[in-house]
Amino acid sequence: MSHSLAGEPSAAGHRAVPLTTARYSAAEWDLLTGLPGRVVVAATAPAPGRSHRGVSAGLAGLEAVAAGRGFDSDLVRAVVATIYARHDGAPPRVERLTDVVDLLAACRAAVRVLDRRADPADSAAYRQWVQSVAARVCQAGPPEAPACDRPLAPADRRFLDRLGGALGLR
Repeated sequence: MSHSLAGEPSAAGHRAVPLTTARYSAAEWDLLTGLPGRVVVAATAPAPGRSHRGVSAGLAGLEAVAAGRGFDSDLVRAVVATIYARHDGAPPRVERLTDVVDLLAACRAAVRVLDRRADPADSAAYRQWVQSVAARVCQAGPPEAPACDRPLAPADRRFLDRLGGALGLR
């Protein structure tokens, strides 16, 4: 049974808003919940000097997003829950391509939101999780080639470094 923030049962058909999401405006929450999908798209997009991305890379990104369910962060778990709730339990679908420059700007905007609104531990966990989503995509390859045996292409390393910088991890 779902309960409201005041401890009363919620109205039929309505879910109580978790305390984590109540801290953010709708635009801020859309930014935080949309960023992981944008990272998957940018990391799988063809780019000069980057290894070919296939279905396995996209699936690795979706698995990395879903892995956020197990994070010890209320914020990360709430973001993942929102992503999957929007898609009625189906894997998240990304609607548009993401330019790397736009992605990095969105990452910096997310960091500013997190600095203003999030607990420092949740902020760090979210930023590390988003970086781990990109890393999983960049390390993915054909199923017959184990990721641990495959070094990152220099272009993938640069992408991850730029992303880490925009997320305030470097």
